[in-house]
Amino acid sequence: MNRFLLACSATLAGLVVALPAAAQFQKPEDAVKYRESVMYVMANHVGRIGAMVQGRVPYDAAAATQNAEIVATLSQLPFVGFVEGTAGTGKGRASAKIWSERAKFDAAAKHMQEEVAKLVVAARTNSLDNVKAAFGNVGQACKGCHDNFRNP
Repeated sequence: MNRFLLACSATLAGLVVALPAAAQFQKPEDAVKYRESVMYVMANHVGRIGAMVQGRVPYDAAAATQNAEIVATLSQLPFVGFVEGTAGTGKGRASAKIWSERAKFDAAAKHMQEEVAKLVVAARTNSLDNVKAAFGNVGQACKGCHDNFRNP
């Protein structure tokens, strides 16, 4: 039994160590495409909730919850794509400040993820008022990061 546990532990440790290597991108452009693609899909799901919050479409508690859960999952993904050498130029591109102020950028990412988690909780209450409040906080978290770390 001890050998089995040791083998399982060694396998798990190997997987954990290999994960950063799996997150590597072949070319800097691949990292940019990855993070931009995740952000695009995330924005679409945020937009679906926003349409309900703004009254452009009827409130659907199940759809709000489903979209919030998708956003929560997606919110964990784009940051692996912010690797050295992938700062952009022009409107909407990643600012070089991401790398010179990495701790601040990482804190902003974590803040957004925390606000999205609160949005999931709010959506599960089936209350449009709760969703509205949490949605506004998510918007502020996104805006804060874009204002500080995205080229104008």
